Amino acid sequence: MKIVALSGSIVGSKTKTAMLKTVEIFSQKYPQHEVTLLDLADYTLEFSDGRNYFEYEGDTKYVTETIMAADAIIIGTPTFQASIPATLKNIFDLLPVNAFRDKVVSTVATAGTSKHYLMVEQQLNPILAYMKAHIVPTYVFIEEKDFLRQEIVNDDILFRLERLAEDTVLTVEAFEAIRQKRDEAYDF
Repeated sequence: MKIVALSGSIVGSKTKTAMLKTVEIFSQKYPQHEVTLLDLADYTLEFSDGRNYFEYEGDTKYVTETIMAADAIIIGTPTFQASIPATLKNIFDLLPVNAFRDKVVSTVATAGTSKHYLMVEQQLNPILAYMKAHIVPTYVFIEEKDFLRQEIVNDDILFRLERLAEDTVLTVEAFEAIRQKRDEAYDF
């Protein structure tokens, strides 16, 4: 199984810290799966101009093709102005409308305050649903107070990240079984 952990911002440290911890959890609990961290701060991406994702070059081509090849994507996003950052929105714009068909997508969201806990439900999930993702219903929301010196210090958050990893893997396996059963129904 190919899993992409996408850190969807080019500024700040909280989302990257959360995604590094998520990748660590996947590596420890599911070493049989290939996990790739895509931190958008490490790449120079073009703005979407309507071309197909495979027509871009350089970092843009690498990031979009890596996402398209994944079975599961864990999106890490900060909350900017009660919504997702433009860098993450640009990723969605670079991809085709059905980019997440047959892919499982889970979310880790960071914010400075608890007032933004519904951002995932109101801003991100509608985009993911439109792009045909199988959305893991529970997401991890991490506030400013859960971090100290670029580490997550809240044990409940760490537990929820472990559960998110488990839910992501189990959801991929469940949908694979459903697809296999559906395919076996055909005689050819």
